[in-house]
Amino acid sequence: MHNEFGNIIEQLTEKEKSNLSDNNISSNEGLISLLLKRVAPENVEELASLLEQSIIPSICSETDDEISRLFLKINADVNLLFDKEIQAKIEDFIFKRVQRDKKVVIQKTSDISKFVTLMSQYLNDAISSNGSGSKNVLNIKEKIQSINLTKDGLIELADLQNELIGAASLIEEEMSAVSSKLKSGKSKVEELEEKVKSLEEELNRTKNESMTDHLTGLLTRRAYSNEIRKIENSYQRNNTQYAVVFFDLDHFKNINDTYGHDGGDVILKTFAKVLEKCTRENDIVGRYGGEEFVAIVHFNLNRELLQYLKRVKTIVTANDFKYKDKKVKVTFSAGVAIRSNHVSYASAIQKADMLLYESKKNGRNQIRIEDGQTIS
Repeated sequence: MHNEFGNIIEQLTEKEKSNLSDNNISSNEGLISLLLKRVAPENVEELASLLEQSIIPSICSETDDEISRLFLKINADVNLLFDKEIQAKIEDFIFKRVQRDKKVVIQKTSDISKFVTLMSQYLNDAISSNGSGSKNVLNIKEKIQSINLTKDGLIELADLQNELIGAASLIEEEMSAVSSKLKSGKSKVEELEEKVKSLEEELNRTKNESMTDHLTGLLTRRAYSNEIRKIENSYQRNNTQYAVVFFDLDHFKNINDTYGHDGGDVILKTFAKVLEKCTRENDIVGRYGGEEFVAIVHFNLNRELLQYLKRVKTIVTANDFKYKDKKVKVTFSAGVAIRSNHVSYASAIQKADMLLYESKKNGRNQIRIEDGQTIS
């Protein structure tokens, strides 16, 4: 029985082995409880399918071929999704796809730009050429008019002369009309270039606005969600420790009722600046909604996390916020969860939210950490 238990342990993932050790599991009954937490095979197949669909197609077909070959292997054995080497390959493909797609888009944009430039040059040349052509036709007409054919009594030649003069006049008129159309075409190309430039600027502005909360300048909830996925991937690969910190301004409704929504907006912006100033470059902070904020703080030692929390607490509680000529006293409550204590990010942020609720319930103006410490 002991050998059978040992054989089963050898087939567990590193994470499962760690869980086994942490919880002192030494019986088959304990193993059953652990194995029941595994994802169902049909869910893994669905996950593999969704993952493949989210990556393919790419703008760069070369990337599609490489990813397809990898997923043929995964589809044959969906449990490969849990293999760290396979996960690293998928992440590498995603990175390559973004870089290659950027390169293709830049190349296509460059081609369009070249085409517009060449078209503009062509129109300029055509207009210039047309101008000299009109002069040449005019010279021909003048030369024909200067020939006095009638003195020889050659009526036919005189008639021909008149026909040639009429034809030259007609050609001159047609070329003048073409010149006018070409000038109009050049103007439309220039107008199109301006519109393309304006659209590019608008696209960049809209993209930046969608990433930044319009009031506080912090990440929007959507942008925060995108960033936390990257941080969570790094945690899974490199075990980069981080904490989830939920902030909530105390009695914010009273602030709005007393100073109006303009006053409330000033308080929110000021608090956001405090968080932004205290948060390091490799950490993130976003507005989660209303008067709620969330920060992801990386740390190696517990004292680093405590220093960050105390720094924010000291700045807010030791200073008055200002609205017009009024001084406003502001406090906040917070809950802090440590990622390594949880099986997922979702579990960690849920714990931080619960600790925030406890801070509110127990008098506010305090920070509760899941290791039992309270900063007040």
